[in-house]
Formats: sequence, C-alpha cells, structure tokens
Amino acid sequence: QVQLVESGAGLVQAGGSLRLSCAASGRTFSSYTMGWFRQAPGKEREFVAALSWRGYSIYYADSVKGRFTISRDNAKNTVYLQMNSLKPEDTAVYYCAAGTSVVVSREPTRYDYWGQGTQVTVSS
Repeated sequence: QVQLVESGAGLVQAGGSLRLSCAASGRTFSSYTMGWFRQAPGKEREFVAALSWRGYSIYYADSVKGRFTISRDNAKNTVYLQMNSLKPEDTAVYYCAAGTSVVVSREPTRYDYWGQGTQVTVSS
C-alpha cells in the first residue's frame, strides 16, 4: 500500500511558477512509476507528466512540454512537478499517482494509487 500526499498548491499570476511535491509512504517508492494528472472543473482528468522508477523515461503532455518538469528523489520518497510560465488554462486540481507497472503510461487507469489532489489556480 502506498499513500501519496501532494503539497505546493497556490494562486499565481499568469507567467509565474509553482512547484508541486508528492510525498509517498512505503519502502518500495523507488520501484513505482510516478505520474501527475490534473482535472479542471467540468472536464475529465488528463495526463500531465510521468516518469519511470529510475527517471530515465519521462513523458509530458503536449500542452505542458517545455514549461513543466517532472522529477523524483527516491531517497526522499518524493516526486516533484516544477511548473513555469503558467497559463490560466493550467488551473486545475493536480493529482499525484503511483503505478506498479514498469510501463510509463498516460492513462489514469494504469495507476494504482492516488493522492487527494492539490488546487492550482492561475489568474490572468
């Protein structure tokens, strides 16, 4: 069992930056594929970024490529999402997810554990 707790929520102006953190419990964190997803009001949950257990395979949604960076520190059981050049359309609840599959996926159904979500609001 893995428990995920996100932090770093906030309100920021367009063009600003935020860093989200996701702290995981459990001794096997380093073996999990980790991902970030987001969900805006009235929309489906969408993929943002994901990386493999060693961080060698990394994928981004086209909408965030070049602006967001996902990383992990297995010694700290933490995954990060650095978000730069934020836009109002980035406003959403952001979720951290952990998957036991070694395949890095963009599909929410491939992830086994989810955090409670953290709100990011970007004002224009």
